[in-house]
Amino acid sequence: MNTSAPPTLDPVAALRFRALQSADKPAWLHNEVARRMEQRLDWFKETPQSWIDWEPINGGLATHSNLLARYPAIDTCVIEFNHRRQSQAQQQLSTKGLARFLPVLKNSKLFKRGKQTFSLLKAPDKTQADLVWANMLLHLVPNPSELISAWHQSLRVGGWVMFSCLGPDTSLQLRDLYKQLGWPEPAHEFTDMHDWGDMLVEAGFADPVMDMERITLTYSSPESLMQDLRALGRNFNRTRFNALRGRKWLQDFKSNLNALGRTENNDSKPEQALKIPLTFEIIYGHAFKVAPKIKVSESSAFSAEDMRAMLRANKN
Repeated sequence: MNTSAPPTLDPVAALRFRALQSADKPAWLHNEVARRMEQRLDWFKETPQSWIDWEPINGGLATHSNLLARYPAIDTCVIEFNHRRQSQAQQQLSTKGLARFLPVLKNSKLFKRGKQTFSLLKAPDKTQADLVWANMLLHLVPNPSELISAWHQSLRVGGWVMFSCLGPDTSLQLRDLYKQLGWPEPAHEFTDMHDWGDMLVEAGFADPVMDMERITLTYSSPESLMQDLRALGRNFNRTRFNALRGRKWLQDFKSNLNALGRTENNDSKPEQALKIPLTFEIIYGHAFKVAPKIKVSESSAFSAEDMRAMLRANKN
C-alpha cells in the first residue's frame, strides 16, 4: 500500500469534515477511547513537563481536563485545525470552561497550572514537548506521514507520542450489508496498525508499540446509529455514491438495519428490545523520540540541535 495516505480516502471530504467539526457535538466513542488511552499513561514512569493536545475538538475535551488533573503543573499547547475550532477550544479549555470538568479549578490556590498556548495546524516554533497526545485523528488525515513527522519534530529527545485511530475491522456489519445490497462502500478503508508502526519508524520514532481492540456498540434504533455515525465522521470513500439519496433509499436502509438487529438478537418478537450492532476496531500506539543517529565520516556536517541531542543522550 502507499503509506503516504490511507487507502481510498477522499482528502477533500475528510478535510471538509474536520473544518466543520464542533465542540457542541462530540463523538461519544472518541471520549471513551480517550479515557481508555489515558489509562495507558500508568505504564509510563516519566512525568511530562509539557504536552501537546493535537486537535482536542476532535479527540475529546473531557479527556484534556483529565490529563490536566493527572499532570496539573505542566505546560500545555493546543493544536487546532482552523480559527473557529481554535476559538472554541480556547473557550472550552479556559480556567472557567474547565471548572465544570475539574471542580478543583474553582479554588485556584489548590491548582497550580502550567501556561497554555494555542496554535493552528502545527506546534509553535521551538516547541519541544515531552508528550504529544492525538486521539482518533490519524484515520481522518490525508497525509498521515506528514502529521507523524510533525509530531516527531514537536517532541524533545526522550519524549513520546500517544495516539489512537480506527482500524480495518471498523463497521464490518455495515460493509457486509452494503455488499449484500450491491451498494458502494459505506466508508474508506482504514490503515492497518502494522503500517502505522512502519510510518512511525520512517519518521524517526523508536520501537513503536501497537495494539488494538474491538468495541461493539448496540443501538436501539436506526436513527440512534445514524446519529452516532454523523458525529464520528462521514463516508470519505472516493468511490462512494456521488449523488443525493432519496427517501426510498433511507427507508430501505433503516429496514435493513432493523433486520440486522433482529438477526443479531436471534429473536423476531416485536416486544424484544432491538439491538443493532456496529463494531469498531480501535488502534492504539505509542513511540519514543530518540537521539538521531549520525554517521560520521572523514567529513561530516550536522546541526547544532542534533549535536545537543546526542550529547544529552550520552550523558543519560
